[in-house]
Amino acid sequence: MASGWAREGAVQEQIDDTVNDAVARARRELEHAGASLTHCEECGEPIPERRRELIPGVRLCVTCQAEADEAGQASGFNRRGSKDSQLR
Repeated sequence: MASGWAREGAVQEQIDDTVNDAVARARRELEHAGASLTHCEECGEPIPERRRELIPGVRLCVTCQAEADEAGQASGFNRRGSKDSQLR
């Protein structure tokens, strides 16, 4: 893939780094999770037993977790940067 001044494979490295950062962040959150709740701390709905078994420290039902994931979707890293910032 032609990408201007970037070396071969740089774009894929950026993608891989972003994915690896997200996986590492998720693992850190699981390590500090504690015991799973039986009911969602947001809406109070019961959390299915299978979900509690598979995700240690789960605190939200599937619906509330999906909403929380959408709200916190930004990774916080601008790996690409603007052309203007690269020229400075």
